[in-house]
Amino acid sequence: MSTIQVQIPDSLQKSLDDLAARDGISIDQFISTAIAEKLSALMTENYLIERSKKGSREKYQAILTKVPDVEPEAYDQSNMPESSVSNPDKVYL
Repeated sequence: MSTIQVQIPDSLQKSLDDLAARDGISIDQFISTAIAEKLSALMTENYLIERSKKGSREKYQAILTKVPDVEPEAYDQSNMPESSVSNPDKVYL
């Protein structure tokens, strides 16, 4: 286990104290969890970037040609912007 000293603004300290207390955990636990969440997000992003480099536009297009050109059932329709239908290469998160 390592110990670090960090200087943070008073307003951030107050929020940290309040949130840790509300969750019923120590400030150390709260900060450790926050760091773990951030690391996980960054590692996932890096994984997806590396994984996407292995992709093939040609294979993607070949798979798309197999998808039937029919309207989805009403219960299966999304609220995505119309531009996503006309531009399937754009990803909406």
